[in-house]
Amino acid sequence: MGYRELWRTGGVLPLLVSSLLARLPMLATTVPIAFLAKDASGSFGWAGVVAGAYSVGTAVAGPLWSRAADRRGPRGILLATGLLWSVALLAIALLPTDRYRLLPALAVIAGAVVPPVSQTLRAAWPRVVAGPALRTAYSVDATAQELLFMVGPMLGATAVSVANPRLGVLLAAAMSAVFIWWYALRQPEPLGGDSHTTVPLTARQLLWHRHRLPLILAFGLWIMSFNGISLAIVAFADDHGHRLIAGIFEATWAFGSLVGGAISGALPGRRRSHLWRRAALVAVGMLLCVFATWSAVSLGIALALSGLTLAPAIGALYGRLGALTPDVAKTEVFGWMSSAATAGGAIGAAVSGAVIDSFGVRYVWLLAAVLALASTALLLRVPPEDRPDELPAGGLLSETA
Repeated sequence: MGYRELWRTGGVLPLLVSSLLARLPMLATTVPIAFLAKDASGSFGWAGVVAGAYSVGTAVAGPLWSRAADRRGPRGILLATGLLWSVALLAIALLPTDRYRLLPALAVIAGAVVPPVSQTLRAAWPRVVAGPALRTAYSVDATAQELLFMVGPMLGATAVSVANPRLGVLLAAAMSAVFIWWYALRQPEPLGGDSHTTVPLTARQLLWHRHRLPLILAFGLWIMSFNGISLAIVAFADDHGHRLIAGIFEATWAFGSLVGGAISGALPGRRRSHLWRRAALVAVGMLLCVFATWSAVSLGIALALSGLTLAPAIGALYGRLGALTPDVAKTEVFGWMSSAATAGGAIGAAVSGAVIDSFGVRYVWLLAAVLALASTALLLRVPPEDRPDELPAGGLLSETA
C-alpha cells in the first residue's frame, strides 16, 4: 500500500533516481583517494590523514551549505557546489606525485564543497508527498543508502583495479558534474502557506530543541557504533586468516538492512509509532552479535538479523526529524545531522580500534549495544508519529523548547 501510493505521486521517481546517482560519486571517491594518497606517499597512515582532512571539511561546511539551501533555494547551491566539488576532485587527480604533501589541503577543500544532496533530498520529501507515502519515502531513502554503500566503494575499487586511482577520482568528478546537475533541476518548490517559513531560525534555535537535539545525537551514536562494527568486521576476518570474509560480512549486514527497510516501507505502520522502540531493536541486534563471534557462520547470521533493524530505525528517525522541523530549516537540520554522523564515525573508529587492541573483537559489539541503548534513552521523550496519514504537510510542531 505504501509503495503504491508513493510511486503514484508525480515527481517522486525522478527525484529519487537523480539523488541516488548524485550520491554515487561521493561514495565512489573514498577508495581511489585513499589509494592515491598511499601510492604517492608509500603510507596508509598518510591516506588516513587525507581521509580525516576530507571529513573535517565536510563536517564544518556541510551545515553552512544546508543553511544556504534553506535561505536561497537548493537548486543554485547544488549547482554551485557540484561544480566546485568536480573542480576540487580534478585538482586532486592531477596533482603531481611529488606534491603529495598538498593532498590534505586539497582534501579539506574538496570536503568543504561536497554538495548537500542527502540533506536536500530529506528536506524535499515533505514537499512532494504526505501521509503514509511520506513515511515510505523516508524508508526508501534509508534502504537505498544500503545499495549506495555497496555499489559506490565497489565502483571506485573497480576503477583502481582496472586502471589506477587517478582514473577513479576523475570518474567521480565526471559523474558528479552530470548527476548533481540533473538532481539540482529536480528540486521541488518550498511549501507555501506556512507562517513559520518566513522566520529563519538561528543555529541555536534549531539545535537547542527538546526533540531535535536528541534525534541528532542519537543518530551520531548510531553511526559511531556502525563505524566501530565495520572495523571489528575487518579485525575478525584478519584474526581468522580470511580477509575476504570482511567484504562478505559487510554485504550481509547491508543486505539485512536493505530487506528490513523494504519490509518496513511496505507495512502500513502502527497507529502510534514510537522511535525509541526501533532504537531498542537496534541495540538487541548489536547484542546478538556479541554472542555470535565464536564462528564466521554464526556471526554472519547475526549480522544479517542485526541488519534487519537498521534501515527501519534510520528511516523513522529521518521522518521524525523532518516532521519536528519547520520547512524553512529542514535542509539545515539534516546538515547538522550529517555533521554529527561524520564526528560520530571518526570517534567510533578510533575508540573501537583501542577496544580491539585491549579487549578483543567481540567487545566492539558490546560497545555498539551500549551506544544503541544510549540512543534509545535519548529518544524516549521524542513524541511518536500518531498516525502516518495525519502528518501535516509541513511537518510542524511547537518550536518552544
